[in-house]
Amino acid sequence: MRSGSRPAADRRPARFGERAAQWLFVAPAAAYLVLFFGGPLAGNLVRSFQEYTVTSFHTGGAPFVGLRNYTAVLSSELFPGTLLTTVLFTAGSVLGQFVLGLALALFFRRSFPLNGLLRSLLLLPWLLPLVASGTVWRWMLDTDTGAVNAVLRGLHLSSSGVPWLTGTSQALLSVVLVNIWVGVPFNTALLYGGLREIPAQLHEAAKLDGAGPWASFRHVTWPLLRPVAGVVLVLGVVYTLKVLDIVLVVTGGGPANATETLATRSYELSFRQFDFGRGAATGNLLLLLSFVFALVHLRAGRLAGTAGAGAP
Repeated sequence: MRSGSRPAADRRPARFGERAAQWLFVAPAAAYLVLFFGGPLAGNLVRSFQEYTVTSFHTGGAPFVGLRNYTAVLSSELFPGTLLTTVLFTAGSVLGQFVLGLALALFFRRSFPLNGLLRSLLLLPWLLPLVASGTVWRWMLDTDTGAVNAVLRGLHLSSSGVPWLTGTSQALLSVVLVNIWVGVPFNTALLYGGLREIPAQLHEAAKLDGAGPWASFRHVTWPLLRPVAGVVLVLGVVYTLKVLDIVLVVTGGGPANATETLATRSYELSFRQFDFGRGAATGNLLLLLSFVFALVHLRAGRLAGTAGAGAP
């Protein structure tokens, strides 16, 4: 045995102490997650298999109904339209937020006066309470007294005003635009951080090789930014699927259910019809969609990483 080396028996207590210290650091966060996330999720899952109504609060009992709540939700005549609206709302919001966020991130990467101040002000829409933002936008998009239609009338682009909130074809576009406005700062902040991590020498080398702005972005910026972009897209989908405040405040799910998503449908069933079992089932379907999308993204990222590692 070498001098100064410790026996295996002496190393085990040290390793055990290190493991114990690591678990002690993680324990508060784990307890918080279990208490405030794991508990409600488990309760919601159990409730989705029960006939849980207002009377259940008084009697303390909720009959077990198996998959009846899920069957009722999936066979409802409103479910196909609600699912389609959820997909359109999510796709439109995430695409708009990502494209505008990437454009602003590329813009702020350049040095110019008041760059930091403008980036700070850009975060305001994301920091404001969603109820406050939705209320302001509801006033701005009002058909008769809204500021948006007032501007359109002043520019002679519309004489009677656009029914942003009352037209079945315009209402969904309105909530998508409002949600894009709310989410752009978050996308910009993450993508800007990813752009800052790309070495400037790579862009300088591409410029010396004769690459223009588009070629430099395509062959240098985007490949290195792709991991961050993937995370931004996943977070955008997960956050957008559960958006409730914006839709409730701006349109309330109307008109004629034109803006009703799975999130607002779960709220409608639970807190307006007081059918908590079906509301919980709808919420679990929403969680399942988020989980499936996250798995697909992780799988695609793993395959891309494997292909990249095997490339010559």
